[in-house]
Amino acid sequence: MRITFIGGGNMAVALIGGLKRQGFSAAGIQVVEPNAESRERLTETFGVRCTSAIDAASLRCEALVLAVKPQIMREAIAPLAGKLDGQVVVSIAAGLRIAALSRWLGDYRRLVRAMPNTPALIGAGTTGLVADASVDREGREQAERILKAVGSAVWIPDENQMDAVTAVSGSGPAYVFYFMEAVEQAALNLGFDVAAARQMTIETFLGAAQLAQQSHDPVAILRERVTSKGGTTEAALHSFASDNLAAAIGRGVLAAAARGKALGDLLGEA
Repeated sequence: MRITFIGGGNMAVALIGGLKRQGFSAAGIQVVEPNAESRERLTETFGVRCTSAIDAASLRCEALVLAVKPQIMREAIAPLAGKLDGQVVVSIAAGLRIAALSRWLGDYRRLVRAMPNTPALIGAGTTGLVADASVDREGREQAERILKAVGSAVWIPDENQMDAVTAVSGSGPAYVFYFMEAVEQAALNLGFDVAAARQMTIETFLGAAQLAQQSHDPVAILRERVTSKGGTTEAALHSFASDNLAAAIGRGVLAAAARGKALGDLLGEA
């Protein structure tokens, strides 16, 4: 599979790195990136062909990955309109719906919308994908292979759920970092130095996540096993419950989903 990236930012870099680790040849990957420094870095790091604008060679591929910011997507892909010929087009731009992308590409429908998250930068991401009905099995496999280069991938049956994907996994790392910030600050307040507070916090979250991943039990059961009656963990959890923390987190995720829908509405009007 030959792949062309439109945009050479951080997520494109992560995907290219992941693809090369999977054995993809640099000769089969090219990047359209207007920034000269980014082109030079991509060429030096990965040995891939880079160009400043979409040209005939850019279209000689089986898959195109749209990796530019949603606000500039329409302008960036305008040169592709009417020139695509069966390539599967994968967009990783947050909020942009398939209908808008199709319209900007001259009613092209062989489209997959993907929502990776930032742990993809270290190969530990998770991506939600949804495909237009016209995308066949081969096209879906191509899109999945690209996104699995940086972690796991989950197919979503209905594009309306992509705002929820964005709210849960796309924005999710920020929720974890937010909680980590609070725990680390509490450790500092308890007298630990910065290095110890950071190490204990990171290792605790990392270990808990790995335990959850390797266990067949729901996380609620894992939580109960840590919580002895009348013990220290129970005291903390009672405090969280009195502040209605679970409900606050739920409201935050719903707010993220609502904002995702609003942004999609706004971007799709162009």
